[in-house]
Amino acid sequence: MTALKNVQSYRSGHIKASEIHQLYFELYGNPKGIPVLFLHGGPGAGFSDKDKQFFNKNRYHVLFLDQRGASRSIPFGSIENNTTQDLVNDINQVLDFLNFEKVYIFGGSWGSTLALVYAIQFPQRVMGLILRGIWLANKYALDHYIRGGIKEFFPDVWGRFARLVKEGENPVDYYLEKMLSDDTQISDKYAYEWAAYEMSFYTINKIESPDEVINKFSFKSLAILEAYYIKNNCFIPEDFIMNNVEKIKNIPTSIVQGRYDFICPPVQAFRLHEGMNNSTLNIVNSGHSSSDAETKKALISELKRITTA
Repeated sequence: MTALKNVQSYRSGHIKASEIHQLYFELYGNPKGIPVLFLHGGPGAGFSDKDKQFFNKNRYHVLFLDQRGASRSIPFGSIENNTTQDLVNDINQVLDFLNFEKVYIFGGSWGSTLALVYAIQFPQRVMGLILRGIWLANKYALDHYIRGGIKEFFPDVWGRFARLVKEGENPVDYYLEKMLSDDTQISDKYAYEWAAYEMSFYTINKIESPDEVINKFSFKSLAILEAYYIKNNCFIPEDFIMNNVEKIKNIPTSIVQGRYDFICPPVQAFRLHEGMNNSTLNIVNSGHSSSDAETKKALISELKRITTA
């Protein structure tokens, strides 16, 4: 991959979020620019320099944050005191610490979920939402992703994932137990296979194999935290977002959705859009990845449009 240029942040470090957790953050761009909070996916994936490609550093002031247990946050991969509400509270704490009063929130996949849950609770701090790959974290979304729905489209990928599960066991519970093993060899094996499952249908761009993509991000924290959150239905009541969409329906919102997103099927984006009064829905010829060409183009365009409206 060609090295990204001009992506150096002007400030970085850790913020103590609790007695256990320290969150890694970076500030990027123009301190006097338009304030944006970037929420990564997963849960657990963390952010990377490639996520800065969406932001003109002269125009935007971007706060990048590794959520609890993710990537460079401490302790790595920790599930202790790690729930959706903890992450919501962390956002407020970090915004206050770094003197952000209000922000636009830019998030994809799980990042879209967390952005929406946060906006429902604190709409007064959200200037607008730029969301990709809508994941509503409801029963439909969970069933599709990890309870057999993917098998309808990728039986070979599901077969690789399921073959490591002991007969009669719940795949999520089984994988999580193995990933939390004190035996590093076992833990790494199951984390790698969990990540390989997702990366096998992550993009319509087939230049890189799933195995090549995995080693370019924090796959182990992704695998552990994703399984842990899914096991616990993402720590929110069934259909929480749509049951509370009235609270955010007037927030300026742009949705960019890949037509061929097998992780977050387009039906969720359509449903969210239909429940809001001030949103635009952009269906693009892409998969789930934010780096798919049409998705990247639309995100940059929509970010500029919504922050100048």
